[in-house]
Amino acid sequence: MEGVEGQGSGPPTASRYTLQPTRLASEDILFCVDVDNESLVEMKVAAAGGRPYTRLDSIKQAIILFVNAKLTINPDHRFAFAALGKSASWVRKEFTSDIDSVVSACRGIAVDSPCGHADLTQLFRVAAHEAKKTRAQNRILRVVLLYCRSSIPPQHQWPATQKLFTLDVVYLHDKPGPDNCPQKVYDALVEALEHVSEYEGYIFESGQGLTRVLFRHMCTLLSHPQQRCVQDDLDIPKSLTKKSATSDLALTDENAVVVSSQ
Repeated sequence: MEGVEGQGSGPPTASRYTLQPTRLASEDILFCVDVDNESLVEMKVAAAGGRPYTRLDSIKQAIILFVNAKLTINPDHRFAFAALGKSASWVRKEFTSDIDSVVSACRGIAVDSPCGHADLTQLFRVAAHEAKKTRAQNRILRVVLLYCRSSIPPQHQWPATQKLFTLDVVYLHDKPGPDNCPQKVYDALVEALEHVSEYEGYIFESGQGLTRVLFRHMCTLLSHPQQRCVQDDLDIPKSLTKKSATSDLALTDENAVVVSSQ
């Protein structure tokens, strides 16, 4: 893309500038799913047959939705899986674009026992190691952390100078109460995201227990890190209520024009 720009206060002079085309790097995306007992909290929807539908069930379904959509955008994206107990551990180490392997990995994620504290240091260490291999293939690495603990802020020990990957976070939590502190947890997650992210990382939270809110957040995370605006400027998804009100107003104005012309 080329253009001409005038400079100086004298006669216009033409200077040519060129916007070079760039290609977005394919992504290696590492999902890290919280496997603390709080992942078994029930959502406000039941599965088929009336079976309770937990946060973990919803997270697995949201991941499969995300992967299918991401591969439709670019079949070269790849995915791996880790679980977060007291620290992170691999579920599937090899990055893959095969949807059957993704589904199988999701099924293998299970809650084992109460985890207590959550240390993200090992997750960041693994991500940094994988990011170096990813960069050698002209790709970029992203970590998507799905966190469910309402009273345990995550901790980490990581140098602020090492920003080799991008961190996104989806935080599902209980409403504030005497036994939990979701705001404190959220603040700790924001700090971790800003501390490690190479590109703009996004964080979303929900204490409503609604699967549609989780799916909406995951759809927003389909955005490529190299194309993102800062989260404060994010204005998607659009409110259908506002859109409907705007349409009604436009229709009213249109009718007013018609009436006044008669």
